Amino acid sequence: MRKTRKCAFCGKEFICNSGSQRYCSEHCAEAAKAQRKKQQQDFLKAVQPVIDIANQEYLTFSKAAILMGCSRQYVYKLVNEGKLPASRISSRMAFIRKADIEKMLAGNPYHRVLPGASSNKPSKKSSHSSSSSLSSRKGKNHIPEIGMGSSEPLEYISGEDVMAIYKVKKSWLYVSAKRNNIPVCKIAGKNYYSRKHMDALFRVPAEIEAITEWLTTDEAESLYSTTKESLRTQAYRRHIPSKREYGRTYYSKKHLDDIFRPDLKASYAYYTTAEAAEKYGMTKSNICVIVKTNNLTKVKVGAQNLIVKEELDRIMASRLAQFGAYRLQ
Repeated sequence: MRKTRKCAFCGKEFICNSGSQRYCSEHCAEAAKAQRKKQQQDFLKAVQPVIDIANQEYLTFSKAAILMGCSRQYVYKLVNEGKLPASRISSRMAFIRKADIEKMLAGNPYHRVLPGASSNKPSKKSSHSSSSSLSSRKGKNHIPEIGMGSSEPLEYISGEDVMAIYKVKKSWLYVSAKRNNIPVCKIAGKNYYSRKHMDALFRVPAEIEAITEWLTTDEAESLYSTTKESLRTQAYRRHIPSKREYGRTYYSKKHLDDIFRPDLKASYAYYTTAEAAEKYGMTKSNICVIVKTNNLTKVKVGAQNLIVKEELDRIMASRLAQFGAYRLQ
């Protein structure tokens, strides 16, 4: 019985004539050969720039980025910050010496930096003593610092205390602690976090604590007749104080009132553009043109413009009178 085998290119089964046959047909053999050749060419295209750079002393920003394995924008950032010297030859050409790149990297060895930590390297003896004392302690407070290079003990609090004090959700606590390298230790299956670092990360500033009235996003959206996108934009541009508790964002009511001015919107002395357009049977664009042409007073409240009723009514009465006189002629 003749042996069957799967084609190494198309995967179909075929009856092989010899033990070394790998492809079902000459077409698959040629296609596999072309594929191998293309892979070799792609590999050479990928490594050729690195090979060329290895023989060059002066590099452009693009080649420096390839050599360092980063983006060209990051190379620009290093040059702008003065961390990497560069020489400008013309308005469109600048070069970086390879020796300067090596000097920059040699002068900045990697250290794991934690928030508020000392920059001094910990000695092996101190780290060993701190780890041994940590294992011997059973309480949650004043657990020695691990790998921080400082002999000052840290006060640790449990995850439940962190969530209660700083009003954060459990998922956000885990993400923030990992993202910011917060010192953490595990005792009896529970995580304990450095209170000093948690206070620096989640502490609410005194000026925000002094604010008494807060609105959630939904409450502000309903009260000021705005959208979530507009509210976030206004809060970012106008620097409205905000805080986050248990995954919900709160905005200062006083600052939102100063921007959206609900007292003006409720006043009978102003039209919104939509109200004026509806009253006079025009489009919003027509009303905007009339306001701009006649230099009428308008007050910007959030994303809306409020128009003084008295001024607009006077202009519209004048326009109607002129139109009536024109029709009589």
